[in-house]
Amino acid sequence: MGSLGYLLKNRLYIGEVVYRDESHRGEHAPILDRDLFEAVQAMLAANAVARQVRRRGSPAILSGRIFDDRGNRMSPSHSNKLGVRYRYYVSQAILQQRKAEAGSVARVPAAEIETLVLDGISKHDASIGETQHPTAMADRDLIERHVDRVIVKPEALEVRLVRPAEASTQTEEPSANDPTPGRLPTITLAWTAPRVAAVKGIALVPSARPELKAESRDALLIAIVKARAWIDDIRFGRIASFAEISQREAQGERYVRQLATLAFVSPRIIAAIVDGTAPADLTVTDLAKALPCSWAAQEQGIGLLQ
Repeated sequence: MGSLGYLLKNRLYIGEVVYRDESHRGEHAPILDRDLFEAVQAMLAANAVARQVRRRGSPAILSGRIFDDRGNRMSPSHSNKLGVRYRYYVSQAILQQRKAEAGSVARVPAAEIETLVLDGISKHDASIGETQHPTAMADRDLIERHVDRVIVKPEALEVRLVRPAEASTQTEEPSANDPTPGRLPTITLAWTAPRVAAVKGIALVPSARPELKAESRDALLIAIVKARAWIDDIRFGRIASFAEISQREAQGERYVRQLATLAFVSPRIIAAIVDGTAPADLTVTDLAKALPCSWAAQEQGIGLLQ
């Protein structure tokens, strides 16, 4: 948690003290109104959900876990040419105009690296006799379960694995400054960095129709998360009515009621929004307006079912 986050969550300001994760009434007078404090906590929680939605919605499954050989984090990037998207991971040293501090390989084609790492994990599991998971695990989940970090070198990829005992508890991304390199089991994958002039990236999805823009995708997913939170608040008695939500959100009640229907959007539509295959012109208003109860009718209404 950053220093600002610590201040915003500090219960001292509402006259409480925290001891062993439990909050107790303090002897000092509060300097903040409790309702204001709780509203801030709700906003922080909603923002955290929105960040998680954006992160898991990205196709860059190594995001936060891939570094160049000088310790710089490599961030997802892409370019578009003739309707085709090319994905990369680019060293933060390059993105921050610190070219002299970049590693030996500053930019790599994303899909090629991701495929190599996933194949490497599968072969490693087979070599140690670990059975395949009974259900096909999503690529992102497989990475989060097994990979602590990937270090890109000119002649190889060094993949530091999460120890089995740690796999179920690891929820945070690895630190950019790993104080104990070598403490984790490591596999080395043969790979040769392409020449700079030859790096063209890897096409994600060549498609004849325009893709849903990232900002539109984020707006739709955040609206769905918010709608679900509203419905849960009403279901569990935390909020008495849509009118109360309307007052809290400083929005018209008609708008709140319309947006609340997004809590019941078809999972297939949500998946299409996440992977960018939903119609490029889809908006929050279009999706919420007159949303049918039937998932099939919803999907047909936005063009997922022909």
